[in-house]
Amino acid sequence: MGDYDEDTAFLGQTGPYFWTTFFLLNTVFVSTGFNGLYIVFVGAAPKHHCLIPDVNLTEDWKNAIIPHTIVDGEEVQSQCSRYRLDVVRNLSAEGYVPGRDVNLTNLEKEGCLDGWNYSKENYQSNIVTEWDLVCDNEWKVPFASSTLFVGYLVGSLISGQLSDRFGRKKVVFISLAAQCVSVLLQSFSHSWRMFCIMFLFVGASQISIYISAFVLGTELLSKTMRVIFTTLGAFLFYCIGYMTLPWIAYGIREWRTLLAVLSTTAVVYIPLWWFIPESPRWLITQGRVDEAEAIVRAAARKNKVEAPPVIFKETEAMPASKTYTMLDILKSKNIRCITLMCLILWMAINIGYFGLSLNTSNLSGNPFMNCFLSATSEVPAYVVSTWLLKKCPRRALLSSFLVIGGGLLLLIQFIPDSLQYVALALEMTGKFGFTMAFSIVYIYTAEIYPTVLRNVGMGMCSSAARIGSITAPYVIYLGTYNKVLPYILMGSLTIASSVVNFFLPETLNRDLPETVEQMQECQGLCSGSKKKKYVEEGGRGNPPIQREAKPDVQTLTP
Repeated sequence: MGDYDEDTAFLGQTGPYFWTTFFLLNTVFVSTGFNGLYIVFVGAAPKHHCLIPDVNLTEDWKNAIIPHTIVDGEEVQSQCSRYRLDVVRNLSAEGYVPGRDVNLTNLEKEGCLDGWNYSKENYQSNIVTEWDLVCDNEWKVPFASSTLFVGYLVGSLISGQLSDRFGRKKVVFISLAAQCVSVLLQSFSHSWRMFCIMFLFVGASQISIYISAFVLGTELLSKTMRVIFTTLGAFLFYCIGYMTLPWIAYGIREWRTLLAVLSTTAVVYIPLWWFIPESPRWLITQGRVDEAEAIVRAAARKNKVEAPPVIFKETEAMPASKTYTMLDILKSKNIRCITLMCLILWMAINIGYFGLSLNTSNLSGNPFMNCFLSATSEVPAYVVSTWLLKKCPRRALLSSFLVIGGGLLLLIQFIPDSLQYVALALEMTGKFGFTMAFSIVYIYTAEIYPTVLRNVGMGMCSSAARIGSITAPYVIYLGTYNKVLPYILMGSLTIASSVVNFFLPETLNRDLPETVEQMQECQGLCSGSKKKKYVEEGGRGNPPIQREAKPDVQTLTP
């Protein structure tokens, strides 16, 4: 077949068809926003202490049976131990007064043998209170969070193959149905293990929705609309869902009901099946040209333009091109080195981004408002990054926001407890920096790799991102030992990655490389020494090729 964009140029760049498709597809991303991070509330640990059974104790001993301990310089009730109940009961019966007749530090302690008493200030129930995921079982919460991101990894590996085989539209709606069923079944979980297994399916279906809808949008929309869709539309509508989540959770404090309500929201997407078309590009690759033409003619009628008698013209078949794999990346020292640095970048950014997203329930203040502020901080980040990418060098831009995000996290440890709102402001500003870096690194990485390796390179970086997100819950878990430890680790890792980024080649105002040889012309730490050799030879021979600028790089899709 000929060039699709040329064959469908008569549709124009905008019009009712493109705008309708744009908004309908973007509504799909709302579901990924509020189904992605509900673990922030479902897995939050309320204030708790050992449950004291109804035994005959004096009021003084009821108040004294829970030991006090120092946590982050503050004296609080122990969450995982109590004084031995049989000893305390005997002392109470004999009339001893704690602190006066008995030195409490000499009393033997025991674990919470009768369970825990949880505060219901923020949550009526969640998986922590239902299955006692505290103290020795506290590790099960970050493990549950990680299963979501393991699902992301699995879904990102198979969704592309499924959409290539069965079509973009079918995979989008099948994934929506799978997400609905998975979240609903998760709300009926009878154990922590079942919750984790279903969370894996939630993650796989969710990332499949995102990737398939993203690809469908880039293939259905015109070049002008595609730019808006890939740089702002998908991200902003995801933020709408993310900002909606804390208000739904605020109104529904019981975790099973919350998940059931979230799952049923997928019902609103059923009518979209009759309004969102299949990708004509994919239909053409499957030899279903008549179906593709029918979709394009329907689009022409909506845009009120006349379609030509024959839309897709046959052309001479092109010879089969070489298929590139990960082995081709390993063959070249230059590409190996660049890829290693890209993997470090993607891992560091995802650890920081998802670490801060998951940490909102641990911050001082209202957890629902903290989550909303965290989501709101992403909106200006996506808008500003889209504007800056048009004119700013990628390397300096990405490093700047990595330093902002990481540097502010490192400052949090110096904020006194009396200024918690300052610490909260620093964390939200840090989240802004990570979101900026998150959106920039997609475009930057796609511009570095040549066309023949771009999908392979982006796939490897995406896998590294998934590993980073799987690690993020455990980084936040370190806060149970010291509340500033996660900030120090994320901040240090981000600052280190900003230094690594300076050794990558600059891509602003350069043509996208088409071949491996063109990629190696980029000047960075890992690049070849063509320019150096040219200088050493006194300018003899051909200088390194400098290609003319093509600034319209926003049409790249992650």
